[in-house]
Amino acid sequence: MLAAATACSSISTVRVQPETVYVGPHLRPLAVIHAQVTSAYFLWIPIPGHVDLDYILNRMLLATAKTLGADKVVGIQVDITPENGIWTLRKLLGYRSATASGIAVMVEPDAAPAPAGKAAP
Repeated sequence: MLAAATACSSISTVRVQPETVYVGPHLRPLAVIHAQVTSAYFLWIPIPGHVDLDYILNRMLLATAKTLGADKVVGIQVDITPENGIWTLRKLLGYRSATASGIAVMVEPDAAPAPAGKAAP
């Protein structure tokens, strides 16, 4: 019961219109995705919450983008509480968190006509 109340994750998405967000040539934006994970600590012992980059990027952010039909995610931003150094004191305060966000995009085929050349054999 305590673990369920103290470790949590969430994914938020918002669809965007291609004409309102520029992400680069031949890319069509679909949605902005934001993933967040927070894990509590009790006397430096973590209550499971998957606060690591692999989990938040691959299993949350990129998996959600693929679910939405995206080919790629651009503009990825990540923030994670470090595990060592002075940040160890934050575990004493009781929590550690990680966030990742980016724009899910579809790659559009090249709009330029193919160059004229030899016919395929």
